[in-house]
Amino acid sequence: MFAFVLRRLIQAAVVMTVVALIAFMLFQYVGDPVVFLLGQDATPAQMTQLRSDLGLDRPFIVQFWHFLMNAVQGEFGLSLRQGAKVSRLIAERFPATLELAAVAALMALLIGIPMGVYSALRRGSFLSQVFMTVSLLGVSLPTFLIGILLILVFAVGLGWFPSFGRGETVQVGWWSTGLFKADGWHHIVLPAITLAIFQLTLIMRLVRAEMLEVLRTDYIKFARARGLPNRVIHFGHALRNTLVPVMTITGLQLGGLIAFAIITETVFQWPGMGLLFIQAVTFADIPVMAAYLCLIALIFVVINLVVDLLYFAVDPRLRMTNAAGH
Repeated sequence: MFAFVLRRLIQAAVVMTVVALIAFMLFQYVGDPVVFLLGQDATPAQMTQLRSDLGLDRPFIVQFWHFLMNAVQGEFGLSLRQGAKVSRLIAERFPATLELAAVAALMALLIGIPMGVYSALRRGSFLSQVFMTVSLLGVSLPTFLIGILLILVFAVGLGWFPSFGRGETVQVGWWSTGLFKADGWHHIVLPAITLAIFQLTLIMRLVRAEMLEVLRTDYIKFARARGLPNRVIHFGHALRNTLVPVMTITGLQLGGLIAFAIITETVFQWPGMGLLFIQAVTFADIPVMAAYLCLIALIFVVINLVVDLLYFAVDPRLRMTNAAGH
């Protein structure tokens, strides 16, 4: 177990170092931060002085080392657009994005898994065909179109939900959340549904396919031959083995929800990291772009590590393989 964790940690460190290098390259080849800070009217002497103060006249490897050490501490300098510390901007926006992604992921799991199980157990039923048709639409339609349609129907047409913003929030320590307010839930419904639809249909199709595969295995046939009731076979044996690969996909999709919430946050003007990143790209705010890239990579690395550990704990075959390898 220790060797398994150590290998994963070494791999994670290598990945994060490579991502940090890519993020650092943004400072080298995407515009000149000195020009952004001083403007076009600055004199050569002023630009040289600021370049020296920022350490941009040092060798590449020295600059990268300082960038790496600062990144480990969560420091990425000042935003070129807002003039505030990037770490503070990220800390202000991260709760909104994580809150949206968590609600969307929970929604996808609570709806997608039962739909997948039903579609596998009742393949020929009318409702199962409806689920498959809906899942096809969910996979095919782009996220921004789903968001616009939801706004058109439920915000503009029916007036049931607001079309933008996060609503009323409360502070819990340094964390801001809207989940303790009715207005916050009112605002999060449409963006959460928009973000969850693709993940929901993916989980539903995966659960259905895995469930059908497990139901054809020999141990399920033996369970039926022993006279076990269908409820025990379907939910005690088949579903339990079905959820092992679903766990992996769900973990990776949670990282994807956080990373790719950009479109949803833009459509609904949700004040999260995705909207911050879009604004940073528009104004070539390189420190914010670099911080966003490193943070998203860290989220994926942590989620992958957690999923690997859960896989290791749930699947005895991995423990046996790992023991045999040593």
